[in-house]
Amino acid sequence: MKNFLLGVYKLTQSIIMWIPIKYIRWIFFKILLNHCGREVYFSRNIEIRKPKNIFIGNNVIINKNVLLDGRGGKLIIGNNVDIAQESNIWTLEHDPHDDFHLVEGKSVIIGDYVWIASRTTVLPGVKIGDGAVIASGAVVVKDVPDGMIVGGVPAKIISKRNSKLLYNLSKYKTWFD
Repeated sequence: MKNFLLGVYKLTQSIIMWIPIKYIRWIFFKILLNHCGREVYFSRNIEIRKPKNIFIGNNVIINKNVLLDGRGGKLIIGNNVDIAQESNIWTLEHDPHDDFHLVEGKSVIIGDYVWIASRTTVLPGVKIGDGAVIASGAVVVKDVPDGMIVGGVPAKIISKRNSKLLYNLSKYKTWFD
């Protein structure tokens, strides 16, 4: 029965994500997520696993083909966060040292004013500090300090972000995306 209900949820989510009206997607996730702040933009084709473990702040943009995983712990996303397309944020992974391929989970915390560029992967147990930038294609395996720009596989510090972080992502508007 549990697998059947999970299948119904996945089917419903894929249908809702196909609808080109952002307000319908926002209502769907507002109901399912543990917390969904004001002015959160959910683009099409987002996959959210175990939404009751996911907390999203205000003025957040989640672009197309993003995966948010809440199965292994809490996923906390701060305010004014921009998550670019095709990024994956995981709270659950297989333990490579386990003889039985068991999984282990850890929470992920993303601070305020974080910019996660396209095709980034964030692994379980990572904390991304306020104002940090994750470069395209990076694989984040350890904590990122406040205001740092990181990139690469695994992600390493490239430089410090020189911005006063005065922007507000609530102005991001599209009609049929």
